[in-house]
Amino acid sequence: MTSLGTATAAPGEIDTGRLFVGETRDGTEIGLPVAVINGADSGKTLYLQAASDGDELNGVGVIRRLVPQLDPDDIAGTILVVGIVNYHAFQVAEHRNPIDDTKMNRTYPGDETGTSSERIAAATFDAATRADLVVDLHQGSTSRMIEECRVRCGPRHRLHDDCLELAKVFGCGHILDQKGPDGQLARAGPDEGVPTIDPELGGCVGWDDHAIETGVQGVKNVLAYYGFTEATHVPEAQTRASGFEQYGSPAGGLVTFHAELGDRVSRNDLLFEVTDVFGRTKAEITADSSGIFWRARRLPQVATGEYVCSVGTQLDTY
Repeated sequence: MTSLGTATAAPGEIDTGRLFVGETRDGTEIGLPVAVINGADSGKTLYLQAASDGDELNGVGVIRRLVPQLDPDDIAGTILVVGIVNYHAFQVAEHRNPIDDTKMNRTYPGDETGTSSERIAAATFDAATRADLVVDLHQGSTSRMIEECRVRCGPRHRLHDDCLELAKVFGCGHILDQKGPDGQLARAGPDEGVPTIDPELGGCVGWDDHAIETGVQGVKNVLAYYGFTEATHVPEAQTRASGFEQYGSPAGGLVTFHAELGDRVSRNDLLFEVTDVFGRTKAEITADSSGIFWRARRLPQVATGEYVCSVGTQLDTY
């Protein structure tokens, strides 16, 4: 028998339940939706989670579409799933946990006696470190972003190559291979000996069907490559960026982009211009380095210094 919260499944079974992580302000217990898919045959364990940022819903869409397609009789190993991590933020469609105004994916490995976010992180981290592989489904919040997979442990980490291989297997087409901030699951997991990746499934308001299908196929690729299923998967070469440049606006106004997501840009290429409401140019921003136009804000209006876009740099093929 394998359990996660109240979900318990014998070999060849699937069960859903709740992982309790605290109480709401009226004393009602908070239970994260969880599933256990226990394969008929023994094998590795995969941990899969979504919505550690409450407005990043494409990962939830992946789980909603993927789990009904999984037959435990056809699986070797176990899949542990937390469908919604940031419970409070998900309820109000916000990025950060409104109970403690915290970004959940900066709190790992968590603290079971700490803040709301730290307690949720501790409970989900305990599940993640039971696994052989971890896939933490994200997206570029509500901004616009290419589909990519992040390796966040840093190139000198002992599990870097394992994480990079997992990202290649997932197969978004692009990999950001750059050490991430403290508190990310994709940082904390490798420290405990578990290869962990952070697929960023585009960026949108609500969810995007194409990005969701990319995520579903990515998880299926992982299941095939690591022996959970009888399917075969040969990883395709990915475009890897080891650098990531962010651009803010030097003036307030309205943004017009001169590059599309996924475009190759060269140094000094025009990325965007800022105009006033009458169309008069106030600033033109060019690329500092060659790379790929990676991410861009969704709304056209910006204040001085506000984030506008990002370019992935230091490119190679992996």
